Amino acid sequence: MSSRVAVVTGAASGIGLGVARRFAADGHAVALLDLDGDAARQASADLVAGGARAAAYELDVADRTAVAGVFAAVRDELGPVTILVTSAGIEAFDSVLDITPEQWDRVLGVNLTGTFACVQAAVRDMLEAEWGRIVTIASSSAQSGAPNMAHYVASKGGVIGLTKALARELARSGITVNTIPPTIVDTPMARKGEEAGEVPSVEVMARMVPLGRAGTPEDIAAACSYLCSDEASYVTGQVIGVNGGMYL
Repeated sequence: MSSRVAVVTGAASGIGLGVARRFAADGHAVALLDLDGDAARQASADLVAGGARAAAYELDVADRTAVAGVFAAVRDELGPVTILVTSAGIEAFDSVLDITPEQWDRVLGVNLTGTFACVQAAVRDMLEAEWGRIVTIASSSAQSGAPNMAHYVASKGGVIGLTKALARELARSGITVNTIPPTIVDTPMARKGEEAGEVPSVEVMARMVPLGRAGTPEDIAAACSYLCSDEASYVTGQVIGVNGGMYL
């Protein structure tokens, strides 16, 4: 596999960290972007210690000015960006009557607008290279619906629609755009929801999965590795369900 520069958002933990580690193992230079700058820097240092090219950047993806600045810094430090995985996201659990305008705007700002802002910041490099790979991380809740998550489900449904629009627009430029909507993945965010009593435990939910276990960040990362490879050049606009058979 050719070595390229990959940007992963939400890369300090969970799915994003799994993807960053996989890309480093694949030989790519990796920019780890996360709101938790300290954790991103530690993850980057671990990759560098293992022989990878990596750099960390603290970023709130909902801040579009900051997004542009960070991508400029990535270009300066690592080179033009031709792989992007948008894993940064936040969950929220509120009844429809309790969702405030501020909560709605924040969830949409991070999950949907943040995804778009990062794509917009990266795609110029891909157009110049006439090669690019974009994978957005959505959620199976956008496919099935979920109670007390109207803001989250709407944001992730938007990500799926955005992915399809981008795939159509960018296909003739050698850029593929796909989305992975995971279901139950054992991540710090899932454990936080469990501890708060907002969702059942990961172990309880895992028993509902046809394959009998929760997903791991490595499961999602393996799919990202393929979708961001040369071998996946004929796959675009697709919703790739890496979910253990939970949503068919």
